[in-house]
Amino acid sequence: MTETATPRERLEKPTLVYPFEAPPEPGKVLEVAPGVLWMRMPLPMMLNHINIWAIDDANDGVPGWAVVDTGMRTDETLAAWRQLFANATHGESLSRIFATHMHPDHVGMAGWLTRKFKVRLWMTRMEYLHCRVLTADTGREAPDDGVAFYQRAGWSDAAIENYRARFGNFGKRIHALPDSYRRLHDGEVLRIGAHDWRVIVGTGHSPEHACLYCPDLKLLISGDQVLPRISSNVSVHPTEPDENPMADWLASLAKIKAQVPDDVLVLPSHNECFRGLHARLDYLAAAQQRTLARLLKTLAEPKRVIDVFAALFARAIGEADASLLNLATGESLACLNYLLHKGDAVREIDADGVAWYRRVAR
Repeated sequence: MTETATPRERLEKPTLVYPFEAPPEPGKVLEVAPGVLWMRMPLPMMLNHINIWAIDDANDGVPGWAVVDTGMRTDETLAAWRQLFANATHGESLSRIFATHMHPDHVGMAGWLTRKFKVRLWMTRMEYLHCRVLTADTGREAPDDGVAFYQRAGWSDAAIENYRARFGNFGKRIHALPDSYRRLHDGEVLRIGAHDWRVIVGTGHSPEHACLYCPDLKLLISGDQVLPRISSNVSVHPTEPDENPMADWLASLAKIKAQVPDDVLVLPSHNECFRGLHARLDYLAAAQQRTLARLLKTLAEPKRVIDVFAALFARAIGEADASLLNLATGESLACLNYLLHKGDAVREIDADGVAWYRRVAR
């Protein structure tokens, strides 16, 4: 999900404003608006951090903080949370946990925090249920449908064996979710402390991603839906091989632009807080259309999924990095399915079960 991996070709990037000199170190906080704190947790991957937000949620004189996203379940994240609690000057407690979506870096510590502070998890229904389904795969063998999915994409036998070995790891990065939760609804207005926050649901990156917009403070907690320096990964997965998440993501960009003014400070899950929301949204949409046009051009001759990597990504995608191969395959399929749904391309399955894509002559 980086713009070096997915080039948004030769479009002039908008000039965004980053009002803070540096992010907070793990275990420390930085106030970005009255009663809103920025925290950062480490991640064990190339994208080495996630931003966490705390909102003053005092109610009837009872202090408390609502936390948005939690970090991945790792020893380093646990140490950062414990340092935050140790640094708290007034014995602050958490009042509730919000999760923008179900990816492990966002919800990984939610179960631990809800149990530690005896508070509720607030999450959209599709994200909560999808997370429960994926964590249930822990310990299972890779399903035949998943094997066939990657064989159709053109993966080698060695890559398939690597998939079998890695299957079920999702749940290892997530503390067990609570058995009940408070459902977030698109358009719902929540009172958090002294201010109202509106839920804006986006799709494409995940099934029912919740952003939080506060008109009073002019803040948008954008999660992974809008990021300033990298682009959200939009992928097709084995559980729903014919879906069209790219169309959903593009529609979500337009929805956010229509519902959130340009004067907000955007609080993203990765990189830094920034101003220039509408310019960023326009750039992401235009860049993706350029990428799709470039892909369509390469389909003059039939291609497998693995054959279109060069047209979509600036770096080589090999089998040595299984995680990168998985992301590249998912995002390539998102672009290919978008063209299929538009009628701009067709897919044919050969005798070995491999899919070949070509553009439709006009």
